[in-house]
Amino acid sequence: MNHFRVFFCALLTGVLLAGCGAGPGEAVPEKGPAIEKESLEIAVIPKGLTHQFWLSVKAGAEAAAEEFGATIIWQGPSKETEIAQQINIVQDMITRGVDGIVLAACDANALINVVEQAHHAGIPVVMVDSDVNSDIPKSLVATDNVQGGAMAVEVLSELIGGEGDVGLLPFVPGAATSELREQGFREALPNFPNLRLVAVNYSQSDAATGMNVTSDMLTAHPNLAGIFAANEPGAIGSAQALRTAGKAGEVKLVAFDASGEQLTALKDGVIQALIVQNPFRMGYESVKSVVDALEGRPVPKRIDTGVTVITLENLDQPEIQALLSGEK
Repeated sequence: MNHFRVFFCALLTGVLLAGCGAGPGEAVPEKGPAIEKESLEIAVIPKGLTHQFWLSVKAGAEAAAEEFGATIIWQGPSKETEIAQQINIVQDMITRGVDGIVLAACDANALINVVEQAHHAGIPVVMVDSDVNSDIPKSLVATDNVQGGAMAVEVLSELIGGEGDVGLLPFVPGAATSELREQGFREALPNFPNLRLVAVNYSQSDAATGMNVTSDMLTAHPNLAGIFAANEPGAIGSAQALRTAGKAGEVKLVAFDASGEQLTALKDGVIQALIVQNPFRMGYESVKSVVDALEGRPVPKRIDTGVTVITLENLDQPEIQALLSGEK
């Protein structure tokens, strides 16, 4: 009877342990023997699901998946500030046993642990758009965000005649992309000594918040000459605040990304210039890099997908229209 009780307790303990997923600080066991699949299964985990930028990344990822015979699992947090939800999604994909992961980290430090878990499970990780502070990922496929921030200063200086008070709208503190664009902007400022950075407000990657903090900026600094909004929702909110305040066109607005609303604001003269990435190419190259890693081909540690300045003057040029239509 005692032998039976010992055996039953050991069996029960094994079942309970098998049913428990690894927590954020726990190791994940090595990936077991691969289950026979019809195609490679690659999880693509963006920072958010609704903004046009991420939908373009998805289109590029799907194009690569079709070309290389893979299947995409597209899942991400509903908002770019939902770090814990993104961590849970990555852990779920590790438990599922996907072949590879493409990840845009909501936070450069908070996602390190799950990237390490994926690595220990034998799942290659490629970062897209936003990196983690780790050498584990096979590659980072992204814009040179420091360069993009520096370009924004140059364009803004030209628009306001080289002199005046300017404001900066980064988006989420701790998000690598936001910090790098802010870094590029700040580092380039000394090259334009007559520009004065008088306000830095975070949009939290939310258009309503972007509108509110821009309104606060305009109230606190009535002589504000220009604003750099560092991503799509911040730009949309900032443009709305300028319309509401009757300062559209008077306060020059330079913004990252090129959603439909941003292009409308550009045509309406509310936004004067867009610093445009190539999200379609980001999605394509990141999935391609995962496939290359899985098949033993070399993967560049860094893939720069480029940045372009779009204004009303060059909007109709064929290469600009090709970029906006999502051609890699």
